[in-house]
Amino acid sequence: MSSAVRLLRACGGQQAKTLQIVLGCSVVAAYANGQRKRVLADSSRDTTQNWSPRQTVITEPQPSQNRTGSQPSNRKPQDPLLPSSREFRVIDTEGDGPEDPLSAWQLATGRVSAVCGTFTSIDLISVREKITGMIVPTWVRLLPEWLDKLQNELSMAPWSLSWEIWEEAHDPQINPEIVWDAKVRLSKDLCAEEQSFLRQRQRQTAAALGRYLGLSESEVDPRDVPIIGMCGSGGGLRALVAGASSYLSAAEDGLFDCVTYTAGVSGSCWLQTLYYSSIGRQDYGAILAHLKDRVGIHIASPPSLLHLLSQAPTNKYLLSGFVEKLRGVPDADFGLVDVYGLALAARLLVPKHELRISNYDLKISNQRIFTDEGKQPLPIYTAVRHEIPDSVGKVEAMAKEARFTTKHFDWFQWYEWTPYELYCEELDAGIPTWAVGRKWDGGNSLYRENGFALPELRVPLMMGIWGSAFCATLSHYYKEIRPLLRAAGLGGLDTLLSGRDDDLVKVHPVDPAVIPNFALGMRNQLSDSVPESIHTTTHLQLMDAGMANNLPLYPLLRPGREVDVIVAFDASADAKADNWIKVTDGYVRQRGIKGWPMGAGWPPKSNKNDTTATELEAAGEAAADAACGPDHLEPPQKELGYCTVWAGTKEERYEYMDEPTHHLIDSDDDHQHLSSPSAGIALIYFPFLANETVPGVDPLKADFMSTWNFVYTPEQINKVVDLARANYAEGRDQVKRTIRAVYERKREIRLKQERAEREYARACRVNRGAVAVRTNGDVGRGDQFSGL
Repeated sequence: MSSAVRLLRACGGQQAKTLQIVLGCSVVAAYANGQRKRVLADSSRDTTQNWSPRQTVITEPQPSQNRTGSQPSNRKPQDPLLPSSREFRVIDTEGDGPEDPLSAWQLATGRVSAVCGTFTSIDLISVREKITGMIVPTWVRLLPEWLDKLQNELSMAPWSLSWEIWEEAHDPQINPEIVWDAKVRLSKDLCAEEQSFLRQRQRQTAAALGRYLGLSESEVDPRDVPIIGMCGSGGGLRALVAGASSYLSAAEDGLFDCVTYTAGVSGSCWLQTLYYSSIGRQDYGAILAHLKDRVGIHIASPPSLLHLLSQAPTNKYLLSGFVEKLRGVPDADFGLVDVYGLALAARLLVPKHELRISNYDLKISNQRIFTDEGKQPLPIYTAVRHEIPDSVGKVEAMAKEARFTTKHFDWFQWYEWTPYELYCEELDAGIPTWAVGRKWDGGNSLYRENGFALPELRVPLMMGIWGSAFCATLSHYYKEIRPLLRAAGLGGLDTLLSGRDDDLVKVHPVDPAVIPNFALGMRNQLSDSVPESIHTTTHLQLMDAGMANNLPLYPLLRPGREVDVIVAFDASADAKADNWIKVTDGYVRQRGIKGWPMGAGWPPKSNKNDTTATELEAAGEAAADAACGPDHLEPPQKELGYCTVWAGTKEERYEYMDEPTHHLIDSDDDHQHLSSPSAGIALIYFPFLANETVPGVDPLKADFMSTWNFVYTPEQINKVVDLARANYAEGRDQVKRTIRAVYERKREIRLKQERAEREYARACRVNRGAVAVRTNGDVGRGDQFSGL
């Protein structure tokens, strides 16, 4: 680990440079230079020792601390009525006292003050007089005023914006969850709310499937309806625009109404957020219209960003989550990802008419109003945590048996959000979504000295987490620039860096965002396989799930969801090279999941033809001529098209799970496999490829479709929509045939089971009749139908 530390120190300016590249904002870049630390993935060091004792002054009678269960509590303060936002002081609560100089709030506001001071000290009049011909933009002249106003609003002075936000954070009428009890749920099963959703959604999708397949609604039994999961890839704004276009095509075809789950990574998470907001109104056409209005300006454009942060009502709308986090969790870090989330929310969560903002859009748990009755698919948001075991490099010193029970390599833990729960499958533990952001210990949420918990973590903070691709390790950064090193003739440097990959993979130049660790203090309740750092770190460092897999397939394969069909829209930067479907094979092997089409994905870049040809070339042309016949070489594998369907099998016919177990569904005859009772999961794959019917739009070549581009014109969005529609049209019929085949298979299995049950019941009745005949035969009271 020491070599990793040296590498980290060598890239001391990496955070500021990365921020300037990603956000293009000098104001925020100046803020980033004030960061106090850098991390090596998830540090398990206890940071609480850096904080001075907190001074607590209780200004109101304390509510009772007896809380049980996970439902809203009837507990009230000792006053007759719940206090309003003006009936008590919160300035002296936990972490707010003047003797707490290192609180996260003071650190953050101190950095803002430093930036403000930098700009307000500039004499613009003098500059203009001295620099002849220099035209100072209007926004630069207004910059000192904006920053000074923002600084005043964050001062926590009475009646300032930050004071008002913090007062309302303690008002149960505004944030009712602050009086709700929450506990960590330990189980492999789905939470009760999601199980109820599945029952409700089944009735909705039955009617939708009938419309989609041209069947009467009465003809479709809800038990026969395939559970369909639809997912979009990561890729920043490209994934957001392309995903909205692809989902729009599916909605226009009637397929989206048949979907039970949607899942997202990075930009696809932003898409889900918009869909369930007052902006998107559950209409992808409305989302695309909103994007045309909003993404023509960079997310970190100083004039537009500072305007929204300094003017009502958008300033309170955007800053509320940050004030709550920094004031409520003093040891939480305020970093680049938080600023990034703020910039994203200012551009994506604010409509064209700013007065139409809705605070209801700021909490993921509020999205349950669309899912409780099964009216919409259940959205799944994803993030990962980078785990690096302490035992790396010390395997020799470990006990022999521990070498095989402990992971000695780094990996990513997946965390998923739904409107109901934040859950980690590796921990088999989850908490209510409305309780994310509060502190935990021993499986119970902790309350502040004033008797309230913190409000739910706001969406802007989570948008930063979901899309924080720049929190990648140095190894990821190196892979991005490796082609440039080779092209520049720096082969020696390339060799040096590739040999240090074990160290590069441990270093994050940009700190991931943090949330309180809900598994803290649960050592005796969690599995022994849980890494040690989970028991010691106070906060979980979460980042873009695209670090592990740019397609959110893992959550859709979670036991209990029983997904039959997965429709994957892949707008990754280089889907063919990364081959995210193939990456899923490792997860399937680890979890022992049946039915996944093992070996599916893009064909390898080289096959036996290449290997054989190379060997024969070394042996001479004569040997090549003698052996390079069609019987010796396998034909090259077919490239994937606009739509490819694979189907797995539930039969365990293979000795090794590495062997392919998928069926490529490419014709009507291939669909017979989908009708087989042993058929597994059907995977429908739509890579975002160039289409000759839409000339001039190539996702691999168009500059505006880069992952790091944050500006799209309406014309460019229209081009993406046209390309998505053209690609979907290429596979429309194949998708419908696949869905129909899976539906008919489930229907036939149900009917066969019902026939077997009826036959069994009839046999039981016949047996009871035979017994009755034998019993009553001697007295003549029975006949062959007795007892039936």
